[in-house]
Amino acid sequence: MNRPARILVVDDDPGVRFFLEEVLTRDGHRVVAVEDGKAALEQVTFQEFDLALIDLRLSDMGGMEVLAALRDRSPGTVVIVLTGHASLETAVEALRRGAHDYLFKPCKTVELRESVRAGLLKRQRERGQQELLAHLQSLTDLLEEMGLATPQQIVAETTSPTEGRGRFLQRGGLIVDIARHTITLDGHILELSPTEFDLLAYLISEAPRVVSPQELVREVQGYESEPWEARDTVRSYIYRIRQKIKSATGRTDVIRTVRGVGYTIGG
Repeated sequence: MNRPARILVVDDDPGVRFFLEEVLTRDGHRVVAVEDGKAALEQVTFQEFDLALIDLRLSDMGGMEVLAALRDRSPGTVVIVLTGHASLETAVEALRRGAHDYLFKPCKTVELRESVRAGLLKRQRERGQQELLAHLQSLTDLLEEMGLATPQQIVAETTSPTEGRGRFLQRGGLIVDIARHTITLDGHILELSPTEFDLLAYLISEAPRVVSPQELVREVQGYESEPWEARDTVRSYIYRIRQKIKSATGRTDVIRTVRGVGYTIGG
């Protein structure tokens, strides 16, 4: 953006507020940091923000309530929600209600900067599109009078597809975030290798169907294999995934083996 971005930080933890304000100010943004939802909404009444970072758990009102009010008062403001691991399902709901992204607390500096960068690019793109649509509306009004075109024909061509479609998969306590390449179970992040992530995500996407080892090798690793080779390859990955799930959550019932057929997500 040509001018410094105006960013609103809403968090009732002084340490988190200081960290976010410090990083974002050093990056050249103009930051206003407040401790609760009421103060945030007061700020929005007399100035416009390009982006807001909102904690989902505030002392006076829920972050979802602040998100809804902000979307109503300042629909152009891009919102990033801050959440704990155990509140990921609420963060997913926030994305469905119009938030741009979420960050786990405590968030890493590189993740914060990347999420803010992407959010501000979205803001810039939407502003440019609004200006273009306004210009096209004036132009198409004139063309319509001349009988040369209709506003719908031109405006429809400038509308971008819905963003974020298909980003999440969910099965019981398992939530897959395709964009962040993470899987959580009952609020716990599973530390998976890329292949382990792809394999578990595929099983979740196909549940409750039982998936054969050969299909898993073909769809996850991209090659055809003999039945015995696929069984041995997949068995080792399933074992490691199960161990990581048990270590993170204590659960042993997530991946179910159907003898002679394949694997599925339990329950």
